[in-house]
Amino acid sequence: MGREEQIIGERKKKIEELKKTGINPYPYKFDKKNDVAECLKLKPNVEVKTAGRIMSSRNLGKIIFAKLRDSTGDIQIVFQDRETPKKEFELFKKYIDSGDFAGIEGKIIKTKTGEHSILVKKIELLSKSILPLPEKWHGLSDKEERYRKRYLDLIMNPEVKEVFEKRQKIIDIIREFLKKDKFLEVETPSLQPLYGGAEARPFITELFALKMKLYLSISPEIYLKKLLVGGIERVFTICKNFRNEGIDRWHNPEFTMIEIYASYWDYNDIKKMTEQLIERLAKDITGGTIVDYQEKKINFKGPYKTMKFFDSIKKFAKIDACNEKVLKKECGKLGFNGTREQMIQFLFDEKVQPQLIQPTFIIDYPKEICPLTKEHRLKEGEVERFELFVNGTELANAYTELNDPIEQEKKLKDQLKGKGKLEKFEAHFEANVIDEDFINAMNYGMPPAGGIGIGIDRLTLFLTNQPSIRDVILFPFMKPEDNKGGGK
Repeated sequence: MGREEQIIGERKKKIEELKKTGINPYPYKFDKKNDVAECLKLKPNVEVKTAGRIMSSRNLGKIIFAKLRDSTGDIQIVFQDRETPKKEFELFKKYIDSGDFAGIEGKIIKTKTGEHSILVKKIELLSKSILPLPEKWHGLSDKEERYRKRYLDLIMNPEVKEVFEKRQKIIDIIREFLKKDKFLEVETPSLQPLYGGAEARPFITELFALKMKLYLSISPEIYLKKLLVGGIERVFTICKNFRNEGIDRWHNPEFTMIEIYASYWDYNDIKKMTEQLIERLAKDITGGTIVDYQEKKINFKGPYKTMKFFDSIKKFAKIDACNEKVLKKECGKLGFNGTREQMIQFLFDEKVQPQLIQPTFIIDYPKEICPLTKEHRLKEGEVERFELFVNGTELANAYTELNDPIEQEKKLKDQLKGKGKLEKFEAHFEANVIDEDFINAMNYGMPPAGGIGIGIDRLTLFLTNQPSIRDVILFPFMKPEDNKGGGK
């Protein structure tokens, strides 16, 4: 029998013994009056009643020291001969282990070493832990185990909780920022009869009641634009999107985004708002606009550097991408061949994007790589689009939205026909069809508008100095262990 199995056996035996003595090892509630953070601020001799998990203990015979942790912090609790009732002293010594939840009543004291502590007068077991806590967690060398067992990660690493508290604060600040500017928050469907609003492979499911195929949302865009048609002039949603594609440090199949649309704005207005929002977030979350990120200093103070798409290729790839012959030659050197559209995007991804460390707006994309955007009012062959890049990855994508229903329908049809749309999809995925209701809505008139999508997970990653998107998603998708559940 291994050591862990022995500990489990001993703890199960304690549970049975507790029940025989009339003690319920899993009571229904506890009247917690003080959290640990409050206890740490109180003066000696103040009576407290708190609860949390026992993290460790040291039995020195006539005195026992233990560490109690709740969601606000850690505090030392002390069991002392002649000060703590014998019954409570023995209960702790005989039945309570690290990992157990306990309710504590006692008074605040300072130990000889000056440590703020609680001298225990009464203890109540609130939940008996059967599995022992990891002896040496400190971050775990196997990070995947932390992601799989986030509950253990949170127990052993309090700083992990701080990341997710900051994540929620980011969302709260965004909501406050937008609502102050009269944006209305709405919900859009996650289950959709047609998927659209982005180029991505969808997850497919079925509604058995109606025997119809449904898709998990890849984007809320179409629904939000319908609301613009309906007269909601400023609208946003914070939602889950689902894309049946790769998994890496920047991508998770299920992720959180905010999409924002404003009637009568264009991409210049959206650009200005984005700078203001992200600068505000950096200040509120980190205390300043210069943020430490993975041994780099990222400056989120606006205005951000702005480069035109073709100018960025000229600067970093040292070629004129408008010249198809030159473009083809350069891509050939890199072992890539494709259509002009594919080569332009490939060259940008390979040569430009990795260089964009500080916040940088890339604006005015070629028409052929973003066909659903409003054409540039001054430059033929380009569209009014920007992407915001930070540390070599895309953080936001924005357009002056196309609101001509005839042009929109034509472009949607062109997108579906003759473009090899399914080349990157497996054969069992069907091509999407045009959302006729969306076109119908646009025919009633959609006001000129600007819109943007911002990745909440990536934004959190930068503002909390985390290396991977998995570090800012409580339950990231993980490949099943031991090939269970269809994993490979």
